[in-house]
Amino acid sequence: MSLLTLPMPPRAVKAVPQPDYHVLVTFGNGEERIFDVKPYLDFKAYKELKIPALFDTVKPAGLSIEWIHGQDICPDELYYNSVPVK
Repeated sequence: MSLLTLPMPPRAVKAVPQPDYHVLVTFGNGEERIFDVKPYLDFKAYKELKIPALFDTVKPAGLSIEWIHGQDICPDELYYNSVPVK
């Protein structure tokens, strides 16, 4: 049995909050993708992001994105579960 290995995702270089708890992420390879944060908002660590002022603090951090109180998204999750902007 072989394990499927995905290539390392590109670095997030820009993160812009969007309506309905989405984030427009620009990656170092020039791609723009939309990530939906709504599925995370019921988890305790992410609940406060339901407050628009806190959600809007999103910024790039390392390979991924994070918010003012340290919430972040796994780089693989951010890239592979986001939707390319057309």
